Amino acid sequence: MFILHHASSFGIGMMQFFIMFRNYFILLCIVLSNSVFSQMRKMNHEETVRFLADKIIENTHRTITNKNTGDLFETGSHLPLLKEIQVKSEYSHWHYENGVLNLAMFRLGEVLPDRKYTDFSLLNYRFIFDHKDYFRKQYDSGIITCNFHRLFRLASLDDCGTMGAGLIKAYEYSNEPEYLTSINRIARYITAGQLRLDDGTLVRDYPRKNTLWADDLYMSVSFLCRMGTLTGNKDYFDDAAKQVINFTKYLYYPGKGMYYHCYYTDTGENGVAHWGRANGWVMMAQVDLLSNLPVSHPDRQQLIGILNEFIIGISRHQGQNGLWHQLLDKTDSYYESSATAMFIYGVARAVNKGWIDRSYRSIAIRGWNGLYHNITEDAQVRDICVGTHIEQDLVFYYNRPRSVNDIHGLAATLLAGAEMVELMNQ
Repeated sequence: MFILHHASSFGIGMMQFFIMFRNYFILLCIVLSNSVFSQMRKMNHEETVRFLADKIIENTHRTITNKNTGDLFETGSHLPLLKEIQVKSEYSHWHYENGVLNLAMFRLGEVLPDRKYTDFSLLNYRFIFDHKDYFRKQYDSGIITCNFHRLFRLASLDDCGTMGAGLIKAYEYSNEPEYLTSINRIARYITAGQLRLDDGTLVRDYPRKNTLWADDLYMSVSFLCRMGTLTGNKDYFDDAAKQVINFTKYLYYPGKGMYYHCYYTDTGENGVAHWGRANGWVMMAQVDLLSNLPVSHPDRQQLIGILNEFIIGISRHQGQNGLWHQLLDKTDSYYESSATAMFIYGVARAVNKGWIDRSYRSIAIRGWNGLYHNITEDAQVRDICVGTHIEQDLVFYYNRPRSVNDIHGLAATLLAGAEMVELMNQ
């Protein structure tokens, strides 16, 4: 009995010891995690944007792979035309959000300044053009959703606008003739191939014929204004200015100081949603245009007025935490990072350039402070709405999933961070 009693006591003591050790270990992990997290929270604007951009560079692998076998290939030469042979890294694709990412890295390279960010985008375009022939063969063989298929088909502004804008920037650095060939092809498509209304406004044939999408203002203007700068051809600036003015006519709601997601020309009605990122695209388009537009352009003051009114309008819907909602006028929708980042970028850029009074810098600062808390200690941006089309019910927008590090929000955060660095340096 004595032995059994002491054995039982020993067992209980050991159990208590292990429980205490486990609890101590868990507490230690939490403390260490919070220490790393708090270190991240101490980063200034430049450190934060470098933190995100450097992680992107680290995770970018410019190679092609067989998705089924995991085999890696440096070149597409002599590879069979199989749909499972694809680009390995999502950061090296030809897609509109990648265009924004490349533009953001180019901007970081200028602001910080640091050549490695410029090189990121230059290497991305070089990678695409080095492997373009192989994926063109895939496309021609019937694999119509192969990597870079949007470059080959040119059937929408999503296919070419932002990637073309970044390509113009890459051409300015590299002077590659093949880049210029593609730039001119994109210019012909946007100016003469894309569906337009009788007044020249760019539209889509989805979900209904001649539907205006707010998104398309950035998908077109980001290219047109840079094409104007590249060529000196005033027609590109005139077209870009016309788009901003006309989209404002069709989509802007003065009573709320924001844009609708769409306009249906067949019924003369707007869609139901003031979707956050759609408004973000509009603001970035206006800012990009003014950044490139000659000071003597006849529409310049009108465009500055439109931007000023828009900035004041969206500022009325900024949350107490500095963020904006998925549906800008619906406080029961979630706070969303990509729209927030786009507004920060637009406001900070407008202040930096003197287009709006400097007192409005507080909008950008409060926005950045809010967005900062959506950046995780492992360099990811939270609460980014996934890609979104148009629907005629608000519930669709309410229920759009939130993702982590979706390029829509990641690229916009880098743009916002670059302008915040410049804003705070002033």
